[in-house]
Amino acid sequence: MLKYYGKRILLVILTVFVVASITFFLVHLIPGDPLDVAARKLPDQIRANFYAKYGLDLPLYQQYGLFVKNLAHGDLGDSMVNAGRSVGDTIKRAAPISGRIGIQAVFLGFFVGLTLGIIAAFNRNRWPDYIVMILAILGVSIPSFVMAALLQYFLTVKIQILPTTWTSGGFRDTILPTLALCFGSIATYARYMRSSVLEITGQDYVLTAKSKGVSSFAMVIKHILRNAILPAITILGPQLAGIFVGSFVIETIFSIPGFGQIYTMSIQNKDYSMVMGQTVVFTTMLIFSYLLVDILYGLADPRIRVSGGKR
Repeated sequence: MLKYYGKRILLVILTVFVVASITFFLVHLIPGDPLDVAARKLPDQIRANFYAKYGLDLPLYQQYGLFVKNLAHGDLGDSMVNAGRSVGDTIKRAAPISGRIGIQAVFLGFFVGLTLGIIAAFNRNRWPDYIVMILAILGVSIPSFVMAALLQYFLTVKIQILPTTWTSGGFRDTILPTLALCFGSIATYARYMRSSVLEITGQDYVLTAKSKGVSSFAMVIKHILRNAILPAITILGPQLAGIFVGSFVIETIFSIPGFGQIYTMSIQNKDYSMVMGQTVVFTTMLIFSYLLVDILYGLADPRIRVSGGKR
């Protein structure tokens, strides 16, 4: 197990390096540069000093070498658009905001979706099943930004019980973004869980447990849930990575000063160092989330083992 996870961690480092390198060259393919407009009206010497400070006067391969060197030392650099603002500090300031909303959305979507899926499976072809399936279809069909607009219209314009946009950063500010983000997740988890439970309930060991008079609650907890939850855990992986990134569109709609909004603005402003730094952080979280999924698989089903390179 330790050998396997050690290899996975080395693979994480290699993957982050490759993604960071590709991102570096892609952002430099965008016409112009971060200082093109800001330094255009400055005297030539001051303008040259700005370019020298950020290494933009060097050949591209030398800029890449500096980027790799700084990355190896854990230095993500400074923003090229906002002077004096480091990439690391910006991420530290924005990540808790996005993380708070993301955690609420992920866990609300996960537990509500699993519960609805179990209810639908145990009430197959009855009205609870039909209601859950209708909600699932709506959740998959309606984009999160449309759901956000609907929530704003009904809960802030018509009823006026929640703020339309981010204000003080209190819990009430997070309710609408959380609901908008988790609605699709609830639908997805409900569909997968319903299918998994229906498949598991037809297995011999479940039928044997039923014949022994095991209660429905014990049946779900001891015999069905641990096996049926595996597909849901697979979906949970990338969602865990998205906790701190959130939704770019949702954060823009609700004016949330989080990770997604800063990432979008960095791309618009051609802020090379900010884009690359955030990409490295997000890639690292994404890959580690899949590693976490492997661990959760083993906890959910003890039969899953790492042996001889096979899982």
